[in-house]
Amino acid sequence: MNRQVAGWIVALAVLVALPFVHRDPYHLHLLVLILIWSFAYTSWSIMGRFGLVSLGHGGFMGIGAYVTALLWNHLGVSPWIGIPLSMVTAGVLALIVAYPCFRFRITGHYFVLVTLALSGIVLQVITATRDYTGGSLGYTPHRAQSGKGLYALQFDDKTTWYLIALAVWLVGLLIWRWIDRSMSRHAMEAISEDEDAAAAAGVNVTVEKLKITLISALMTALAGALYCQYQMFISPDTVSGIAVSLQMVFAVIVGGVYVALGPTVGAVITILLAEILRIGFGTRAVGWDNLVYGLLLVLFIIFLPKGILGSVIDWIKAPPKMSRGHEQETIKAARR
Repeated sequence: MNRQVAGWIVALAVLVALPFVHRDPYHLHLLVLILIWSFAYTSWSIMGRFGLVSLGHGGFMGIGAYVTALLWNHLGVSPWIGIPLSMVTAGVLALIVAYPCFRFRITGHYFVLVTLALSGIVLQVITATRDYTGGSLGYTPHRAQSGKGLYALQFDDKTTWYLIALAVWLVGLLIWRWIDRSMSRHAMEAISEDEDAAAAAGVNVTVEKLKITLISALMTALAGALYCQYQMFISPDTVSGIAVSLQMVFAVIVGGVYVALGPTVGAVITILLAEILRIGFGTRAVGWDNLVYGLLLVLFIIFLPKGILGSVIDWIKAPPKMSRGHEQETIKAARR
């Protein structure tokens, strides 16, 4: 057993034992949010690392949250069934939007604009259908009757939700690792460099892009559904729209888009930043988090394009600098 595997086992054991050792409800609440949003950010990074910059993930997250809640409130469909249905809905929508883009080579900023429109459309639909979704006032899933918490996926215990969120977060990391070690990674890297060359080498460009997009959309919808079930209240601003999409972009870039744990680092920063602003400034800081996200995003793109974790890893792996004298001796030895 190598050190990396042993380190992961120890870290996982610590994370599992944490809620049984430290039971502070507020801290557990923050950890649950960090894990759920980490999973959502990981889903975005699966596309973003290959140059598929999407601003439509706020729409996928909104679909996951609202479809699950609407099916439960109006039809009595358990979230155990509603969540897969919401994921399928998001996946179908992703394919409908992405297929024409990939088939007709709509890439770069044009693809960004298409996904931006998707996110805006989902937000407008949620707001316009306020008789069913509550519109801008938000929406609350009905509380389950006593003894039906498991059926309704509703738990008052923070520890239970922490373990659920931890399991989902681990699944996200496994999916990221699976893609990282699959042939799809090499195909997508080739596509991101030169689509024509990749197609000439035998890569089915459209299929590979659709595969990555579908996986990302399904994961994002799952994150939205879990967020809804945990918070028991959703609104268009918290789970859909351009603000949520930009939050994902910011978190992944800050944490590190090319590192598996980069989105998790981004989630820690975004959640703690929002809490600090809320506690420190209260209602006076409404919307300040988006302003700070924008400013930090510009700074990180300029000075730390690989994000915090990616830059730290590069710094650790960088060879030590030689002294002036040692460098000259090495050059003389090479010449001899």
